[in-house]
Amino acid sequence: MRKWRVPCLAVLMAFAAPAAASAQVYPTRPIVLVSPFPPGGSVSLVARIVAEKMSETLGQSIVVENRGGAGGTIGARLVAKSPADGYTLLLGYTGTLAIGPSLYANAGFDPRKDFAAIGRIGSAPTMMVVHPSLPVHSVAEFIAYAKQNPGKINYGSAGIGTVGQLAGELLATMAGLKLTHVPYKGTGPALTDLLGGHIPLMFTPIPTAHGQVESGLLRALAVTSAQRSSLLPDLPTVAESGLPGYEAGLRYGLVAPAGTPRAVIDRLNKELRLALAAEDVRQRLAADGAETLPSTPEEYAADIDREEATWSKLVNALGLKGE
Repeated sequence: MRKWRVPCLAVLMAFAAPAAASAQVYPTRPIVLVSPFPPGGSVSLVARIVAEKMSETLGQSIVVENRGGAGGTIGARLVAKSPADGYTLLLGYTGTLAIGPSLYANAGFDPRKDFAAIGRIGSAPTMMVVHPSLPVHSVAEFIAYAKQNPGKINYGSAGIGTVGQLAGELLATMAGLKLTHVPYKGTGPALTDLLGGHIPLMFTPIPTAHGQVESGLLRALAVTSAQRSSLLPDLPTVAESGLPGYEAGLRYGLVAPAGTPRAVIDRLNKELRLALAAEDVRQRLAADGAETLPSTPEEYAADIDREEATWSKLVNALGLKGE
């Protein structure tokens, strides 16, 4: 038996050695990080901040490629079908991994089966803002006013299926309200109409309307995350303003194609955590309204699962379809 075991052990070690060596030297060439939206938005900004810092410690550059279209599903599909070798990654985002698969009939990927979670980057709330002409100063007052005026309050968003729309739909569902959604082709046009008083309500990323709130052109009622924002610590959450359990924040993270070696996932998770611990990274993300929220791969995978379950239920109940 000993004569049989020794050669087999040698063979097994011969096969294992290349894999171990490969994990130790990874990465040996530049990594592509796909941002599934056009340049200039918050998703691309987060991708570039993280890529720049991780490149410093990985010893290889991380090149951000913008592959926008269909609510982020085009870029996500590209990564899902890429080789599982750690050299093509995706900037995971609530709209792409949690909303897109239900919104688009042919998304082309399953957020649970087609990706390996690397780690969470952070979260960012949207802000519930109203035009000053609307006679409300809190979420509780808004709910009371909306119940007195069913179907008469319009709210704008960057488009069908965006977090801005679903934040409003979730509020309406939980509070028993009838609100009218007005989709725009982007956050900018919607905000312009809000400032002009053409629509009275919007759920928008904090940096987008922070200046207008401070100048008094708009009134902020609450943030949509589970916790208050460090940018606006005095502004309450919707949940603590009379609607317990409400949460409609954005989550960012890194994912790789399913089947990526665990050693590669662990290396990337380690470097991501180091990047998020850097003060300059925290400050740059905070300026965009995001709070760093590092995690293990398993914790981020659970996040993706929970968010997809929550938003797909709402998307399907409303019968929403992506354009």
